[in-house]
Amino acid sequence: QVQFVESGGGLVQPGGSLRLSCAASVNIFSMYDAGWYRQGPGKEREWVAGIQRGGTTNYPDSVKGRFTISRDNAKKMVYLQMNSLKVEDTAVYYCNLGPWTNYRRYSNWGQGTQVTVSS
Repeated sequence: QVQFVESGGGLVQPGGSLRLSCAASVNIFSMYDAGWYRQGPGKEREWVAGIQRGGTTNYPDSVKGRFTISRDNAKKMVYLQMNSLKVEDTAVYYCNLGPWTNYRRYSNWGQGTQVTVSS
């Protein structure tokens, strides 16, 4: 079973930035699409960024222009650069591999990393 280890979260003021990292223990990392997701207090998990194995990226409107997903296939890492953070970005952030359109079917998740945006 693939293991995901997310890191880089923390407490940041509105307008600040954070860079999240995710390490995935999988044999052929480069063959997978990858995505970042988040679950805010009292909310369902939602998709926030996706990167195809070829490097094409996609974002929902709520984070477009503020978040940037990237990957390093050699290191089996996925990153999420988050700028202009808002209070509503507060959530536990997770990564996963596979098409982000299917994420509701995924049962294997890491522990996530907490991002708190507050003044």
